[in-house]
Amino acid sequence: MSKEITIPAGRRRLATVVREAGETIRIADAERALDISRTAAAKLLSRWSAQGWLRRVGPGTYAPVSLDSLFSERVLDDHWVLVPALFDPAYIGGRTAAEHWDLTEQIFRDIVVLTERPVRARRREHHGASFTLRHVRPGVIFGTKSVWRGRTRIAISDVHRTIVDMLDDPELGAGIQHVYDCLASYLGRRDRDDDRLVAYADRLGNGAVFKRLGFLAERGSGGTALVDACRKRVTQGNAKLDPSLPCRRLVTRWRLFVPENWIPSVRP
Repeated sequence: MSKEITIPAGRRRLATVVREAGETIRIADAERALDISRTAAAKLLSRWSAQGWLRRVGPGTYAPVSLDSLFSERVLDDHWVLVPALFDPAYIGGRTAAEHWDLTEQIFRDIVVLTERPVRARRREHHGASFTLRHVRPGVIFGTKSVWRGRTRIAISDVHRTIVDMLDDPELGAGIQHVYDCLASYLGRRDRDDDRLVAYADRLGNGAVFKRLGFLAERGSGGTALVDACRKRVTQGNAKLDPSLPCRRLVTRWRLFVPENWIPSVRP
């Protein structure tokens, strides 16, 4: 007579939560999957973490631990899945998105995230991953696409928004020289879309974007139409090509201060 194999109730509940939540588990996931109160869900996840079935990767956020990684500090192979759980409303952008869209051959260790949440520290470590954060005001998360990593949907800036964000804040693009290289790559792509690039910059509302874009497009193969569109949108006041660099020479037609080594190929 065969014996019926039964799975302990605790493991069945854990399996239900993992199946419903995916790569990362939040309190709301357990609350919904098990139809329990938020307080009960928080206590349950904490207990499973103490027992070694889950590992805490952020405030109220856990990752399931497989048997072969039970004693390892590394649980997640893909740290992108942490972004929605830790930073939503947010999207991956800057140099990380540039790498994703093949705008650059450089490989960066950190993950750049633009988030509507308050940013107290620009750089944070979570579960062995380094995140570079930038706060964005509500209403300016647009121009993104969804990518799936396992069962986790993650927002990432599309190729056009990636360029605009790096022009808005060159630090997100690892400095203006790398931003220029990415822009040159973008301008040579088949999916280049000058109208969308300009529309995104208009919507973002930072006049410095057009000053930097016009100046850089004029140096390369940006084309007359793109340069003209930027020139029509040059605002009052001066900006810096890269705020992190000494920019002492003013290119008056772009109202842009640039470093000395950017001067020889342009007219002042």
